[in-house]
Amino acid sequence: MKQKRVIVGLSGGVDSSVAAYLLKEQGYEVIGLFMKNWHDDSVTISNECPWLEDSNDAMLVAQKLNIPFQTVDLSEEYKERIVDYMFHEYEMGRTPNPDVLCNREIKFDVFMKIAMDLGADYVATGHYCRKGVIEKDGTEIYQLLSGKDNNKDQSYFLCQLSQAQLSKTLFPIGELQKSEVRKIAANQDLITAEKRDSQGLCFIGKVRLPEFLQQQLAPKEGVIIEVPEDYSGYQKNIPNFSSEEERLAFLSEKNKYSKQDGTVVGKHQGAHYFTKGQRKGLAVGGTKEPLFVIDTDVSENIIYTGQGKQHPGLYRHGLFVTQEEVHWVRPDLQLQEDETLEVLARIRYRQPLEKATLHQTSTGLYVIFENAQSAITEGQFVAWYLEDELVGSGVIS
Repeated sequence: MKQKRVIVGLSGGVDSSVAAYLLKEQGYEVIGLFMKNWHDDSVTISNECPWLEDSNDAMLVAQKLNIPFQTVDLSEEYKERIVDYMFHEYEMGRTPNPDVLCNREIKFDVFMKIAMDLGADYVATGHYCRKGVIEKDGTEIYQLLSGKDNNKDQSYFLCQLSQAQLSKTLFPIGELQKSEVRKIAANQDLITAEKRDSQGLCFIGKVRLPEFLQQQLAPKEGVIIEVPEDYSGYQKNIPNFSSEEERLAFLSEKNKYSKQDGTVVGKHQGAHYFTKGQRKGLAVGGTKEPLFVIDTDVSENIIYTGQGKQHPGLYRHGLFVTQEEVHWVRPDLQLQEDETLEVLARIRYRQPLEKATLHQTSTGLYVIFENAQSAITEGQFVAWYLEDELVGSGVIS
Protein backbone atom coordinates (compact mmCIF):
# COMPACT_ATOMS: atom_id res chain seq x y z
CA MET A 1 0.00 0.00 0.00
CA LYS A 2 1.24 3.47 -0.90
CA GLN A 3 2.32 5.56 2.09
CA LYS A 4 -0.03 8.42 2.89
CA ARG A 5 1.68 11.79 2.42
CA VAL A 6 1.34 14.41 5.16
CA ILE A 7 2.57 17.96 4.90
CA VAL A 8 3.37 19.43 8.30
CA GLY A 9 3.33 23.16 8.89
CA LEU A 10 6.72 23.36 10.62
CA SER A 11 6.75 26.66 12.49
CA GLY A 12 10.09 26.31 14.20
CA GLY A 13 8.41 25.58 17.53
CA VAL A 14 8.42 22.44 19.65
CA ASP A 15 4.80 21.46 18.99
CA SER A 16 5.01 21.19 15.20
CA SER A 17 8.45 19.53 15.49
CA VAL A 18 7.03 16.73 17.64
CA ALA A 19 3.96 16.49 15.38
CA ALA A 20 6.29 15.77 12.44
CA TYR A 21 8.29 13.22 14.45
CA LEU A 22 5.15 11.33 15.58
CA LEU A 23 3.74 11.16 12.05
CA LYS A 24 7.01 9.75 10.76
CA GLU A 25 6.92 7.13 13.53
CA GLN A 26 3.37 6.25 12.48
CA GLY A 27 4.59 5.42 8.99
CA TYR A 28 3.47 8.47 7.02
CA GLU A 29 5.56 10.07 4.31
CA VAL A 30 6.22 13.45 5.96
CA ILE A 31 7.22 16.73 4.30
CA GLY A 32 7.94 19.88 6.34
CA LEU A 33 6.77 23.25 5.04
CA PHE A 34 7.58 26.58 6.69
CA MET A 35 5.22 29.48 6.02
CA LYS A 36 6.82 32.87 5.73
CA ASN A 37 4.06 35.37 6.35
CA TRP A 38 5.70 38.57 7.35
CA HIS A 39 8.64 40.74 6.23
CA ASP A 40 8.46 43.86 8.33
CA ASP A 41 10.57 43.39 11.47
CA SER A 42 10.30 47.07 12.43
CA VAL A 43 7.14 46.54 14.48
CA THR A 44 8.11 43.34 16.28
CA ILE A 45 9.39 43.69 19.84
CA SER A 46 13.05 42.70 20.36
CA ASN A 47 14.02 39.44 18.69
CA GLU A 48 11.07 37.68 20.22
CA CYS A 49 9.93 35.78 17.16
CA PRO A 50 11.76 36.80 14.01
CA TRP A 51 10.79 34.50 11.18
CA LEU A 52 14.43 33.95 10.14
CA GLU A 53 15.31 32.17 13.38
CA ASP A 54 12.09 30.16 13.21
CA SER A 55 12.64 29.02 9.63
CA ASN A 56 16.18 28.03 10.53
CA ASP A 57 14.96 25.96 13.49
CA ALA A 58 12.30 24.35 11.29
CA MET A 59 14.96 23.42 8.74
CA LEU A 60 17.21 21.90 11.44
CA VAL A 61 14.29 19.83 12.74
CA ALA A 62 13.56 18.58 9.23
CA GLN A 63 17.23 17.64 8.80
CA LYS A 64 17.23 15.78 12.11
CA LEU A 65 14.08 13.88 11.18
CA ASN A 66 15.43 13.32 7.68
CA ILE A 67 12.35 14.70 5.93
CA PRO A 68 12.16 17.01 2.89
CA PHE A 69 11.73 20.70 3.76
CA GLN A 70 10.83 23.88 1.95
CA THR A 71 9.70 27.42 2.67
CA VAL A 72 6.63 29.03 1.09
CA ASP A 73 6.10 32.77 1.07
CA LEU A 74 2.51 33.61 1.92
CA SER A 75 3.14 37.18 3.03
CA GLU A 76 0.98 38.66 0.26
CA GLU A 77 -2.05 36.56 1.21
CA TYR A 78 -1.38 37.20 4.88
CA LYS A 79 -1.31 40.95 4.37
CA GLU A 80 -4.51 40.90 2.33
CA ARG A 81 -6.54 38.49 4.41
CA ILE A 82 -5.29 39.13 7.93
CA VAL A 83 -3.46 42.43 8.32
CA ASP A 84 -5.75 44.55 6.13
CA TYR A 85 -8.77 42.97 7.79
CA MET A 86 -7.32 43.79 11.22
CA PHE A 87 -6.78 47.43 10.32
CA HIS A 88 -10.32 47.68 9.01
CA GLU A 89 -11.81 46.08 12.14
CA TYR A 90 -9.87 48.31 14.54
CA GLU A 91 -10.88 51.35 12.51
CA MET A 92 -14.52 50.34 12.99
CA GLY A 93 -13.98 50.06 16.75
CA ARG A 94 -14.03 46.27 16.79
CA THR A 95 -11.33 43.89 18.05
CA PRO A 96 -10.49 41.11 15.60
CA ASN A 97 -8.89 37.79 16.50
CA PRO A 98 -6.04 37.33 14.01
CA ASP A 99 -5.20 33.81 15.22
CA VAL A 100 -8.65 32.42 14.43
CA LEU A 101 -8.58 34.15 11.03
CA CYS A 102 -5.07 33.00 10.34
CA ASN A 103 -6.13 29.38 10.80
CA ARG A 104 -9.23 29.78 8.65
CA GLU A 105 -7.68 31.88 5.88
CA ILE A 106 -4.00 30.90 5.80
CA LYS A 107 -3.12 27.57 7.42
CA PHE A 108 -6.26 25.69 6.45
CA ASP A 109 -6.94 27.43 3.17
CA VAL A 110 -3.94 28.85 1.29
CA PHE A 111 -1.47 26.48 2.93
CA MET A 112 -3.79 23.49 2.56
CA LYS A 113 -4.21 24.18 -1.16
CA ILE A 114 -0.41 24.27 -1.60
CA ALA A 115 -0.15 20.98 0.31
CA MET A 116 -2.81 19.33 -1.86
CA ASP A 117 -0.98 20.55 -4.99
CA LEU A 118 2.08 18.76 -3.61
CA GLY A 119 0.09 15.54 -3.53
CA ALA A 120 -0.65 15.52 0.19
CA ASP A 121 -3.35 13.30 1.65
CA TYR A 122 -3.37 15.38 4.82
CA VAL A 123 -1.94 18.49 6.40
CA ALA A 124 -0.87 18.40 10.04
CA THR A 125 -0.24 21.10 12.63
CA GLY A 126 1.03 21.24 16.20
CA HIS A 127 -2.30 22.33 17.65
CA TYR A 128 -3.45 20.98 21.00
CA CYS A 129 -6.77 19.60 19.82
CA ARG A 130 -8.14 16.30 18.56
CA LYS A 131 -10.17 15.07 15.63
CA GLY A 132 -12.96 12.54 15.95
CA VAL A 133 -14.96 10.70 13.30
CA ILE A 134 -18.52 9.51 13.75
CA GLU A 135 -21.03 8.06 11.33
CA LYS A 136 -24.49 9.59 11.03
CA ASP A 137 -27.11 8.54 8.47
CA GLY A 138 -24.41 6.73 6.51
CA THR A 139 -22.17 9.81 6.31
CA GLU A 140 -18.81 10.32 7.98
CA ILE A 141 -18.81 13.40 10.19
CA TYR A 142 -15.64 14.95 11.60
CA GLN A 143 -15.48 16.28 15.14
CA LEU A 144 -13.23 19.02 16.48
CA LEU A 145 -12.41 17.94 20.04
CA SER A 146 -10.54 19.89 22.68
CA GLY A 147 -6.93 18.94 23.43
CA LYS A 148 -6.24 16.58 26.34
CA ASP A 149 -4.00 19.21 27.97
CA ASN A 150 -6.64 21.50 29.49
CA ASN A 151 -4.10 24.23 30.02
CA LYS A 152 -3.07 24.26 26.34
CA ASP A 153 -6.32 23.34 24.55
CA GLN A 154 -6.34 25.28 21.25
CA SER A 155 -9.66 24.17 19.80
CA TYR A 156 -10.94 27.77 20.13
CA PHE A 157 -8.42 28.97 17.52
CA LEU A 158 -9.81 26.40 15.06
CA CYS A 159 -13.46 27.32 15.64
CA GLN A 160 -13.98 28.41 12.02
CA LEU A 161 -12.88 25.16 10.38
CA SER A 162 -15.22 23.32 8.02
CA GLN A 163 -15.93 19.63 7.54
CA ALA A 164 -13.90 19.70 4.31
CA GLN A 165 -10.89 21.18 6.11
CA LEU A 166 -11.16 18.80 9.07
CA SER A 167 -11.36 15.79 6.77
CA LYS A 168 -7.86 16.59 5.47
CA THR A 169 -6.26 17.51 8.81
CA LEU A 170 -4.31 15.62 11.47
CA PHE A 171 -3.51 16.82 14.99
CA PRO A 172 -0.76 14.47 16.17
CA ILE A 173 -0.15 16.01 19.62
CA GLY A 174 -3.78 16.47 20.69
CA GLU A 175 -3.68 13.52 23.09
CA LEU A 176 -0.50 14.74 24.81
CA GLN A 177 0.34 17.12 27.63
CA LYS A 178 2.79 19.94 26.85
CA SER A 179 5.33 18.39 29.25
CA GLU A 180 5.17 15.12 27.28
CA VAL A 181 5.72 16.99 24.01
CA ARG A 182 8.85 18.66 25.41
CA LYS A 183 10.09 15.30 26.71
CA ILE A 184 9.70 13.66 23.28
CA ALA A 185 11.56 16.59 21.67
CA ALA A 186 14.39 16.29 24.22
CA ASN A 187 14.64 12.51 23.75
CA GLN A 188 14.89 13.01 19.99
CA ASP A 189 17.45 15.76 20.51
CA LEU A 190 15.38 18.31 18.56
CA ILE A 191 16.70 21.87 18.68
CA THR A 192 13.22 23.15 19.61
CA ALA A 193 12.89 21.04 22.80
CA GLU A 194 13.48 23.96 25.19
CA LYS A 195 12.29 26.74 22.92
CA ARG A 196 9.80 29.15 24.48
CA ASP A 197 6.31 29.24 23.03
CA SER A 198 5.84 32.12 20.63
CA GLN A 199 3.58 34.96 21.71
CA GLY A 200 1.64 37.59 19.88
CA LEU A 201 0.26 37.65 16.38
CA CYS A 202 0.12 34.42 14.49
CA PHE A 203 3.44 34.33 12.55
CA ILE A 204 4.42 37.92 13.22
CA GLY A 205 5.49 37.50 16.80
CA LYS A 206 5.15 39.94 19.61
CA VAL A 207 3.98 43.18 18.09
CA ARG A 208 3.64 46.61 19.62
CA LEU A 209 0.00 46.88 18.71
CA PRO A 210 -0.35 50.68 18.77
CA GLU A 211 2.75 51.07 16.60
CA PHE A 212 1.56 48.34 14.29
CA LEU A 213 -1.85 50.00 13.96
CA GLN A 214 -0.28 53.45 13.57
CA GLN A 215 1.12 52.32 10.24
CA GLN A 216 -2.39 52.85 8.89
CA LEU A 217 -4.51 54.36 11.62
CA ALA A 218 -3.35 57.87 12.44
CA PRO A 219 -3.13 58.92 16.10
CA LYS A 220 -5.94 61.26 17.12
CA GLU A 221 -6.16 62.81 20.56
CA GLY A 222 -9.37 62.27 22.50
CA VAL A 223 -10.63 62.08 26.07
CA ILE A 224 -10.88 59.24 28.57
CA ILE A 225 -14.12 59.39 30.55
CA GLU A 226 -14.71 57.54 33.80
CA VAL A 227 -18.26 56.30 34.28
CA PRO A 228 -19.27 55.80 37.95
CA GLU A 229 -20.63 52.47 39.20
CA ASP A 230 -23.94 54.11 40.10
CA TYR A 231 -24.53 55.46 36.56
CA SER A 232 -28.30 55.48 36.08
CA GLY A 233 -28.10 53.44 32.86
CA TYR A 234 -27.15 50.38 34.92
CA GLN A 235 -30.42 50.47 36.86
CA LYS A 236 -32.55 49.03 34.09
CA ASN A 237 -36.14 48.09 34.81
CA ILE A 238 -37.04 44.84 33.11
CA PRO A 239 -39.93 45.67 30.77
CA ASN A 240 -42.78 43.39 29.75
CA PHE A 241 -41.60 41.77 26.54
CA SER A 242 -43.98 41.31 23.64
CA SER A 243 -41.83 38.52 22.16
CA GLU A 244 -39.01 36.16 23.07
CA GLU A 245 -36.73 37.92 20.58
CA GLU A 246 -37.32 41.22 22.39
CA ARG A 247 -36.20 39.59 25.66
CA LEU A 248 -33.05 38.18 24.03
CA ALA A 249 -32.23 41.57 22.51
CA PHE A 250 -32.66 43.20 25.94
CA LEU A 251 -30.24 40.73 27.56
CA SER A 252 -27.69 41.26 24.78
CA GLU A 253 -27.96 45.04 24.55
CA LYS A 254 -24.77 47.00 25.17
CA ASN A 255 -24.79 50.18 27.19
CA LYS A 256 -24.74 53.41 25.21
CA TYR A 257 -22.74 56.21 26.81
CA SER A 258 -22.40 59.93 26.19
CA LYS A 259 -19.92 62.50 27.51
CA GLN A 260 -22.36 63.57 30.21
CA ASP A 261 -22.36 60.12 31.83
CA GLY A 262 -18.99 60.54 33.56
CA THR A 263 -15.99 62.76 34.15
CA VAL A 264 -12.93 63.35 32.00
CA VAL A 265 -9.91 61.72 33.69
CA GLY A 266 -7.30 61.76 30.93
CA LYS A 267 -6.39 61.83 27.25
CA HIS A 268 -5.59 59.11 24.71
CA GLN A 269 -4.10 58.98 21.21
CA GLY A 270 -6.91 57.16 19.40
CA ALA A 271 -9.98 55.21 20.53
CA HIS A 272 -9.30 52.65 17.78
CA TYR A 273 -6.16 51.47 19.62
CA PHE A 274 -8.17 50.27 22.63
CA THR A 275 -10.42 47.34 23.33
CA LYS A 276 -13.03 46.43 25.94
CA GLY A 277 -11.67 45.04 29.17
CA GLN A 278 -8.25 46.59 28.52
CA ARG A 279 -6.43 47.88 31.58
CA LYS A 280 -2.91 48.67 30.38
CA GLY A 281 -1.96 51.74 28.36
CA LEU A 282 -4.51 54.18 29.77
CA ALA A 283 -1.86 56.07 31.78
CA VAL A 284 -4.37 57.49 34.26
CA GLY A 285 -3.32 57.44 37.91
CA GLY A 286 -4.88 58.45 41.20
CA THR A 287 -7.88 56.10 41.14
CA LYS A 288 -8.67 53.78 44.05
CA GLU A 289 -8.93 50.77 41.75
CA PRO A 290 -7.40 50.35 38.28
CA LEU A 291 -9.40 51.68 35.35
CA PHE A 292 -10.74 49.26 32.73
CA VAL A 293 -12.05 50.17 29.28
CA ILE A 294 -15.80 49.53 29.31
CA ASP A 295 -16.49 50.91 25.83
CA THR A 296 -14.91 52.82 22.95
CA ASP A 297 -16.60 55.24 20.60
CA VAL A 298 -14.50 55.58 17.46
CA SER A 299 -16.81 58.08 15.75
CA GLU A 300 -16.56 60.51 18.71
CA ASN A 301 -13.04 59.27 19.61
CA ILE A 302 -13.90 58.72 23.29
CA ILE A 303 -12.81 55.92 25.63
CA TYR A 304 -15.22 55.10 28.46
CA THR A 305 -13.71 53.50 31.57
CA GLY A 306 -14.79 52.19 34.94
CA GLN A 307 -12.94 51.42 38.18
CA GLY A 308 -12.21 47.82 39.08
CA LYS A 309 -12.87 44.52 37.34
CA GLN A 310 -16.33 44.24 38.95
CA HIS A 311 -17.55 47.49 37.35
CA PRO A 312 -21.12 46.90 36.05
CA GLY A 313 -20.20 48.44 32.68
CA LEU A 314 -18.06 45.39 31.92
CA TYR A 315 -20.83 42.80 32.30
CA ARG A 316 -23.57 41.45 30.05
CA HIS A 317 -25.63 38.26 29.92
CA GLY A 318 -25.93 37.88 26.18
CA LEU A 319 -24.51 38.54 22.75
CA PHE A 320 -25.70 38.37 19.16
CA VAL A 321 -24.17 36.83 16.04
CA THR A 322 -25.66 37.89 12.69
CA GLN A 323 -26.86 35.04 10.50
CA GLU A 324 -24.03 35.41 7.94
CA GLU A 325 -21.45 35.18 10.72
CA VAL A 326 -22.83 31.97 12.27
CA HIS A 327 -20.57 29.01 11.51
CA TRP A 328 -21.31 25.38 12.34
CA VAL A 329 -18.29 23.06 12.41
CA ARG A 330 -21.04 20.42 12.64
CA PRO A 331 -23.64 21.52 10.05
CA ASP A 332 -25.81 18.54 11.03
CA LEU A 333 -26.42 20.22 14.42
CA GLN A 334 -27.41 23.59 12.95
CA LEU A 335 -30.44 25.14 14.64
CA GLN A 336 -33.61 26.05 12.79
CA GLU A 337 -35.54 29.22 13.57
CA ASP A 338 -36.94 29.32 17.13
CA GLU A 339 -34.87 26.31 18.20
CA THR A 340 -32.60 26.47 21.25
CA LEU A 341 -29.59 24.44 22.37
CA GLU A 342 -27.88 24.29 25.75
CA VAL A 343 -24.12 24.51 25.29
CA LEU A 344 -20.86 25.45 26.95
CA ALA A 345 -19.35 28.59 25.41
CA ARG A 346 -16.34 30.88 25.60
CA ILE A 347 -15.77 34.36 24.22
CA ARG A 348 -11.97 34.29 24.32
CA TYR A 349 -9.09 31.83 24.33
CA ARG A 350 -8.31 30.28 27.73
CA GLN A 351 -11.56 31.44 29.24
CA PRO A 352 -13.18 28.59 31.23
CA LEU A 353 -16.24 27.23 29.42
CA GLU A 354 -19.49 28.81 30.65
CA LYS A 355 -23.04 27.47 30.53
CA ALA A 356 -25.10 29.19 27.83
CA THR A 357 -28.16 28.71 25.65
CA LEU A 358 -28.23 29.33 21.90
CA HIS A 359 -31.43 30.86 20.49
CA GLN A 360 -31.81 30.83 16.71
CA THR A 361 -33.94 33.67 15.28
CA SER A 362 -34.70 34.78 11.74
CA THR A 363 -31.87 37.34 11.84
CA GLY A 364 -29.18 35.43 13.70
CA LEU A 365 -28.14 33.65 16.84
CA TYR A 366 -28.35 34.88 20.43
CA VAL A 367 -25.98 33.36 22.97
CA ILE A 368 -27.37 33.89 26.48
CA PHE A 369 -25.05 33.01 29.38
CA GLU A 370 -26.16 31.69 32.75
CA ASN A 371 -23.67 34.06 34.40
CA ALA A 372 -22.99 37.59 33.14
CA GLN A 373 -19.75 37.75 31.11
CA SER A 374 -17.04 40.40 31.36
CA ALA A 375 -15.90 42.41 28.33
CA ILE A 376 -17.97 40.85 25.55
CA THR A 377 -16.15 42.39 22.60
CA GLU A 378 -17.43 43.02 19.07
CA GLY A 379 -15.24 41.38 16.42
CA GLN A 380 -14.06 38.57 18.71
CA PHE A 381 -15.29 35.01 18.28
CA VAL A 382 -17.71 33.15 20.49
CA ALA A 383 -17.31 29.36 20.28
CA TRP A 384 -19.79 26.81 21.61
CA TYR A 385 -19.21 23.24 22.71
CA LEU A 386 -21.16 20.10 23.55
CA GLU A 387 -18.99 18.55 26.28
CA ASP A 388 -15.48 18.51 24.78
CA GLU A 389 -16.54 18.98 21.15
CA LEU A 390 -16.47 22.42 19.54
CA VAL A 391 -19.54 22.42 17.30
CA GLY A 392 -19.84 26.03 16.13
CA SER A 393 -18.74 29.64 16.40
CA GLY A 394 -19.50 33.16 15.26
CA VAL A 395 -18.26 36.73 15.23
CA ILE A 396 -19.73 38.80 18.07
CA SER A 397 -21.69 41.65 16.50
